[in-house]
This record gives sequence, structure tokens and C-alpha cells, in this order.
Amino acid sequence: MTRVNPTARAAGIVTLVTAALLGSAYVLGRSLIPDQPQPQATGVTTNADGPHYADQPTGDEPSESPTAGPSGGPTEGGQDGSRRDAQGDKLFGAHSTTGNTRLALTFDDGPDPRYTPQVLATLREFDVKATFCVVGENAQYHPDLIQAIVADGHTLCNHSWNHDVTLGNRSADVIRADLLRTNEAIRAAVPDAPIVWYRQPGGAWTYPVVSVAQQLGMTPLHWSVDPSDWEAPGAGKIAASVVKQVEPGSVVLLHDAGGERQGTVDALRRILPDLTQRFELEALPADPT
Repeated sequence: MTRVNPTARAAGIVTLVTAALLGSAYVLGRSLIPDQPQPQATGVTTNADGPHYADQPTGDEPSESPTAGPSGGPTEGGQDGSRRDAQGDKLFGAHSTTGNTRLALTFDDGPDPRYTPQVLATLREFDVKATFCVVGENAQYHPDLIQAIVADGHTLCNHSWNHDVTLGNRSADVIRADLLRTNEAIRAAVPDAPIVWYRQPGGAWTYPVVSVAQQLGMTPLHWSVDPSDWEAPGAGKIAASVVKQVEPGSVVLLHDAGGERQGTVDALRRILPDLTQRFELEALPADPT
């Protein structure tokens, strides 16, 4: 029979007990660590109020991956994380002013049966023409509103099929199909209406999306005044922001859909008396050249 040294036996027992205690502490520690929040997907959600667009139009959206520059190479990243072409232009040549002393009001994300008719009625009251950047699926659902926009003498602008802010990071074929599908929905309502402008959702411009839009005969359209009405801050704040920021040649970004837009409608009635006194307002031309 083999005799076991009492000292060795005691050391072994201590080792086992220590290991068990450490294991229990690890499990307990893990149980006390709160679950980390999972990233939420952005996109379009639908509820009783219609489609709500989750992105925010900033004009400084970083590309998810390097995008090709005019020479075919990747663009350079700016210090703010956004993408720029070889000349350092985050807009890749997209227009952000009218190019003259006139002021342009633009309305994104529609048409919407609650807000677009109110916007049209207010513009009609002040004899102002504007530019409507329409989403393809909304044009398909509401062709009568597309017809009303054109009948009142406003300009139409392609704003992608379903407001995909990452569209510029997709292949040229995917971008082309999206823009063509949107144009087809618009022309189903107004076959002869010119569609010569394109606005990228979120202002997330890349060289591919600008290039495809131009190949399809559309001029990329950005903005110079953003009152952040997409955050629904209320009519007073929207109106004050527009009146403070506008100057000759400004392109004003507003929304007639994509969320609760009554504040924008009410702000429009407040700002038009001031703007029509100080500026000549125009719908962007059907021939931007």
C-alpha cells in the first residue's frame, strides 16, 4: 500500500478548493455584466402614419466602404469621417445652390396624402413654384399627387425608390435599376414630365451614384439650407431657421413626407410672406444646363 505524504494531500485539497472558488467567481462576474445593446438597423418602418425614414439627411454620411473616385481609385477620407473625391468635394459635384440670385424650395420624401396637398395649396396661395424630390414607391401609391404637382407647375426630382441612404455604396447596376424604377413610377403618372434632377437620400453622395444619375440624364441636387424639419422641432423653429439661413441662391431642404410633417406645413405659411418679399423663388429648371 502506497503512503501519501500529508503535506502533499493538503496542498492538493487547497488547489481544488481555490479552482472551484475562481470558477464560481467568474460565472458570478459574467452574470453581473449587463447585456450590451445590439445595433439597430436603419431603413423604412411603416405604421399608421405611413412610412417613416430612419436616416437623417446630413450631407456628411460616411461611406460604408471605399468608393471609386473620378479616376477609378478610392476616395480619400476627410477628418470628419466623410468621403471626398480627388478634389476634396464631399458632394461629388452635386448642386447645392441655384446658381443665380433666386431661391429654391425643395420638398423631399413624398408625395403624402396628408401633407403634400397642404403644401401645394400654400404654394399656390403665394404663387410660388418649388421642386419635389419624390420617392418611387410613394409615387406609385399616389399617382394623383404626382399629377397635381406637375399641374401646378412644379419640378420633379428623383429621390430613389424607397429612400435607401446606402444606395451610393451599391453596384452601378443596382443604382441604375433603382433610379430607373423610380422614374418609371413617376412617368406612369405623368408620362411627359421631365425628370432631370436626382437627390441622394441622406445626402450620402458617392461617385458611383453621381455618375449613374448623370448617365441617366439627371443632375445631382443637394441643398444649402437645412432647418432640420425632419426632426419635427415645431413650426416656429423651422421657420426661424429658414429665415435666418437663406441668402441669394439658397436651396432649402424641407419635407412633405417621411414622418409627421404638420410642423413643416405650418412653417411654410410663416416663411413665405418673408421670403417672397426678399427673394424671387423658383422651381429648379427642367433644363439645368
